[in-house]
Amino acid sequence: MEVLLSRKEQIEKTATALFKSKGFSATSMRDLANALGIEAASIYSHIKSKEEILQRVCFKMAQEFFEAIDAAEANAGTATDRLKRAIAAHVQVLTQNTEASAVFLHEWRHLSEPMLATFLSLRDKYEARFRNIISTGISSGEFSVPDEKFAVLTILSGLNWIHTWYKPEGKMTPAEIAENLTQMLLNGLTTKKQALYDTHAHLNTPN
Repeated sequence: MEVLLSRKEQIEKTATALFKSKGFSATSMRDLANALGIEAASIYSHIKSKEEILQRVCFKMAQEFFEAIDAAEANAGTATDRLKRAIAAHVQVLTQNTEASAVFLHEWRHLSEPMLATFLSLRDKYEARFRNIISTGISSGEFSVPDEKFAVLTILSGLNWIHTWYKPEGKMTPAEIAENLTQMLLNGLTTKKQALYDTHAHLNTPN
């Protein structure tokens, strides 16, 4: 069933698509008006500026990421279980709206203060949630990583390109993408047989 959007929602949706394709700086209010088929002046009766739209997109996405990781961590389990759920939650948010995801990930730099500082603080808090999971896994002996921050940035960097290639009609669902990426991120590309061989080889190597 087709969802009817308010004029403000139409403006936000169209602007988000333009911000992704052209970039925030290169998108003018005239571009937005032309895409909507309305006069530029009429847009200002719904929004104050194009940065207002950028703020709405960035902070709405941030809220969705936090709600997703809250749900992922709501159930008990090992650090591995929690990390798998957190990755799946992140993928789910990214794939729900790839245009908004692209704007959130790349156009936040155009936020002005104090919104920029607020956004960066939220990003740090979100990354800290992943670091806490990694830290718990290190303490329990589940994970062995040289640096927690490096591990988290590697995981999120691997996930945050999904919006560039994901298609709803593609071969994998978001859940399957999350599962495959989780396996690669946690286990690498080594087969179990090769990993076992490497372990024995290491144990049999004289000091």
